[in-house]
Amino acid sequence: MQVHDDVEAAPRHEKGELRVTVDEKAQGSATDIAEVFSPSGSELEKQQSTEDDGARVLPGVQTPAMRRKATMQFVTLCCSMFVAGWNDGTLGPLLPRIQEVYHVGYAVVSLIFVVSCTGAVLGSCTFLYMFDRLGYGLVVVLASCLMIIAYALEAAAVPFPVFVVVYFFIGYGGSFLVRRPEFNSGSNVFLANVSVGKASRRFGMLHGVYGLGAMASPLVSTQFALLPHWSFVYLIHLGLLIITAIMQVITFKFQNQEQCAKEIGQPPPDNGSDSLLLRYKRVFRLRVVHLMALFAFIYVGIEVSIGSWIVTYVIKLRNGGPDSGYIPSGLFGGLMIGRVALLPFSKLVGERRVIFLYILLVMALEFVVWFVHSQVGDALAVAFIGFFLGPLFPIMTNHAGGILPPDLISGGVGWIASWGAAGAAVWPFVVGAIASRTGIGSLTPL
Repeated sequence: MQVHDDVEAAPRHEKGELRVTVDEKAQGSATDIAEVFSPSGSELEKQQSTEDDGARVLPGVQTPAMRRKATMQFVTLCCSMFVAGWNDGTLGPLLPRIQEVYHVGYAVVSLIFVVSCTGAVLGSCTFLYMFDRLGYGLVVVLASCLMIIAYALEAAAVPFPVFVVVYFFIGYGGSFLVRRPEFNSGSNVFLANVSVGKASRRFGMLHGVYGLGAMASPLVSTQFALLPHWSFVYLIHLGLLIITAIMQVITFKFQNQEQCAKEIGQPPPDNGSDSLLLRYKRVFRLRVVHLMALFAFIYVGIEVSIGSWIVTYVIKLRNGGPDSGYIPSGLFGGLMIGRVALLPFSKLVGERRVIFLYILLVMALEFVVWFVHSQVGDALAVAFIGFFLGPLFPIMTNHAGGILPPDLISGGVGWIASWGAAGAAVWPFVVGAIASRTGIGSLTPL
């Protein structure tokens, strides 16, 4: 297959092909989960037809049993994303308490992000190998088990050096499974490969569930931050991950991606006949993959930096009280709502143009947080920042699934997503390192 050097080199899709675009989600958002995996008769005929341009055409789910299995697979992925959101929403309200308990400053507490980044980068480098050798079903269960062990140690409020080192395993496991939908490598790759009708609606629902978890988590962690046993908040992570791991075992049965696809009536993903090393080389030669990885690295870093440090920012500079811990809920709640509410507008304006509009609006709102000295005003601005940031990454993720060669989707999307995990670790650390010298006010200009 010809290697695509940039977006313009991607094949043009003919009418009748089911493309992975955000625009599709605007049509009939009330459709239930089962319908997401079961296209209508006319759509099925289109899917079963052969396109002249050689594009991938996927048949629909054939039987009620397959539809039920597809729904179960999707629900399991949603559980993983809820845990991912819960994890990301927890740390922000806890950072002031962690600094107080362990008597560390901004730079030292930011080592959490550095160690997490190390694990995430290692995960991004080994993802394709693990995915190819062990298969999707086994990889996601192993990732969940690794996270379970890590959170069990965190719940015990271990000494600070151990507390930090444990985040290496959280970062490594998270690069495969439960960090953010933007870099949830396993789930995004699975969905991009096992593609069925109304694909963008499926991505949107998955990303929305992440936002729900991230919005709910600060409501809980803010309360735990005020308790003597503050680390017990990680017991909730532990319980959620145990439930998710059980569902993964029951649903995916340690099977590879080909077997999972067969169970829901889909053809196996096209991984080509190339060796693993050759596929690595082909992925790394794609300029578009590295551009989207850079976008993921910066975008996710911005989002997580705000979610992690905004509580400290408001407490220190706006004289906020304990209720400042609820502000990340506004950020991630806005993220969740924006990914749904802005879909019709994105379709009307056009995805390529609307991304620039959303970025400009986020920049303007960041100036509000910077110069408006009001706790309520800052909280509202942060919520709208999440609202306009929300649609950006789903647009890019869907676009990647549509332009990458089918046999490189696993490696390409995994590489892009895992570098999002790295950004989520690097940029919060940079904020903390600068804040140790200049104060937390450096968050907004950065």
